[in-house]
Amino acid sequence: MPSIRFVHTSDLHLGKRFGTMPDTIRSRLVEARHEAIARIADVARADDARHVLVAGDTFDTETPSDNVRVQALAAMGADPELTWWIIPGNHDSAAAETLWERVEEDAPSNVRVLTKPEPVEIAHQVFLLPAPLPHRFPGRDLTDWIPGAATPEGALRIGLAHGRVQSFHEDADTRDIIPPNRAATAGLDYLALGDWHGALTVDPRTYYSGTPERDRFKHNGPGSCLVVTLDGGSPQVETVETGRFDWQDVDLNLTPDADVGALLSTHVPADVVRRRDVLLTIRANGTLRLPEKGELITAGNTVADSFGLLRLLTDDLSTEVEAGDLDAIASGGALRSAADLLLKEAEDEAASERDRQIAARALDRLWTLAQEDV
Repeated sequence: MPSIRFVHTSDLHLGKRFGTMPDTIRSRLVEARHEAIARIADVARADDARHVLVAGDTFDTETPSDNVRVQALAAMGADPELTWWIIPGNHDSAAAETLWERVEEDAPSNVRVLTKPEPVEIAHQVFLLPAPLPHRFPGRDLTDWIPGAATPEGALRIGLAHGRVQSFHEDADTRDIIPPNRAATAGLDYLALGDWHGALTVDPRTYYSGTPERDRFKHNGPGSCLVVTLDGGSPQVETVETGRFDWQDVDLNLTPDADVGALLSTHVPADVVRRRDVLLTIRANGTLRLPEKGELITAGNTVADSFGLLRLLTDDLSTEVEAGDLDAIASGGALRSAADLLLKEAEDEAASERDRQIAARALDRLWTLAQEDV
């Protein structure tokens, strides 16, 4: 009975620029994506896997810079005993002929690009059945050829594809959706998928590996890859963390008189050094009194510089303001008049939501500044 152990990964998005991120973190995020190649290789060696299957989107665009391409191939070629099997995805489709021609010209012998939908024997009696994307929007299910693909009796069959198994939008084009039961209809021992950036089990033989290094707040936690063992039975699949950065998007539900410092601290790692590799978005909601809201903002500002990135979002946080709160800003004069005006504007139901939020944020800021002067 044939058997194989391999690493399943996808969506490396090498060369992603992170243009919307602050300068303080952008270059580190770019470098972390390149470093993921070595971390994947480390996982493969640690688990005695000799193959890495990359299910699309190795590069973030169809025109990565030469240094991104050359350095990626150098990193993959560092261990000649480890073979990388790569298909084009939607970000780096086969339509980018110049890219893939250069990759094939420069690639070391252990990096194999699969641009044709045909069986490839990657080990004795182990066949890879790839579904490379010829264009960014193929308009059809590219795995539809696999059920009819002949392989020797008793051989292991592994599908490698990039795309959706369901549509998340009513008006989306559904022609390119991969059937969720494709592994069963094609007699696959395993279907390795890419495109979804979070690890996801579709069925016992169908998995999304997720990206090895997160690039957005949609999926919490560090990136990972999958170590897969096939020996004729059900796949044995292990998730192994590979990401350098820990992305966290959390809700902070608040009520008046809450201990905002304690609540905030539950999402702040005690290890100050670790925070450098944490990107944290906190979405505060509920209601706080003005002093408590000021305390929350001050607490966030106090720890912000220790994080790779900290965003404290308070747009959905309502503020209760009592007469004594404005007294803490000023008991009279122009400053108090400004505070009274901002409070009136923040509570004006006839005003637009945007104008009310601007007034509320200005009042928060005014209160915080007044406390700094005390």
